[in-house]
Amino acid sequence: MTTDTTTDGRIIVVGESLVDLVWRTGADTVRPAPGGSPANVAIGLHRLGRPVALITCWGDDPPGVLVARYLTGTGLDVRRAPAADGRTTVALAYVDAASGSATYDFLASWAPESIPVGEDTALLHTGSLAVVVEPGAEQVLAACRDVHGRPGRAVAVDLNVRPAVQPDRAAYRTAVERLAAVADVVKASDEDLGWLWPDQDPAVSARALLGHGPRLVVLTRGAAGATGFTPAAEVSVPAPEVTVADTIGAGDAFQSALLAGLFGPHPDGSTGVRLPSGPRELERVLRACVVAGALATTRPGAQPPTADELREATALR
Repeated sequence: MTTDTTTDGRIIVVGESLVDLVWRTGADTVRPAPGGSPANVAIGLHRLGRPVALITCWGDDPPGVLVARYLTGTGLDVRRAPAADGRTTVALAYVDAASGSATYDFLASWAPESIPVGEDTALLHTGSLAVVVEPGAEQVLAACRDVHGRPGRAVAVDLNVRPAVQPDRAAYRTAVERLAAVADVVKASDEDLGWLWPDQDPAVSARALLGHGPRLVVLTRGAAGATGFTPAAEVSVPAPEVTVADTIGAGDAFQSALLAGLFGPHPDGSTGVRLPSGPRELERVLRACVVAGALATTRPGAQPPTADELREATALR
């Protein structure tokens, strides 16, 4: 797989910021923690030293105050889109005390009045609630179409399927297939694809997604590692063994490392998207991704690694 994207620019992440109410089983307390998959991905990219901006929205309500304070403290370039309904999404994150795995429910709101994707966008990333919760999902799709159609630009999507906000499988599949048609890179977990297409192996579903247009589909399997699919290759890598605190933000840390691996300097001095040119390069990118995801599980909450942490941990493998 090759690419001709050599345009200078930055990564733009579009999607929700929210407040997780983290409820650990066996405990009688609930802890609010600001986050949201797109926001976590943007913060992860910032920590990895990539030029990135987050386009998101939140309301002027108590959860929104917490989100605003948190995002300001990250040092991230945040572009707040006006919210039509003035509400901030709240997620209930139930964390199993034994395994650290998290399940979610949502009081969802995603109603940006506009998504101002600029001319400096070299790589657009989106996913999670933002691609299925209306009225914002239609605007996200339009932004992806716009960027996907420009020479030297690329679109990446992390499906991060949330049945709690769209329990209709057929409607969810339709949204995913429309999105895949305007994406260059699609990432999904085995749980995502297992819910969308319950009657077939997730690897079969991942290969089928390639038929809708992406040049790379990445399937994550948690502790079992990840597989990258291109029209010409299939590459799998194992995940490192770690002691898990919880899984919140692990997939987002993986996605940040994936985008960081696909975006960087070229020999001619320009900066832009470079999709893997062969199996060896794809394996190198995926190995960094599984390390980033594993590091995120070793600490509570969504805490993606810094560039130094990822570099050191990847060198030890």
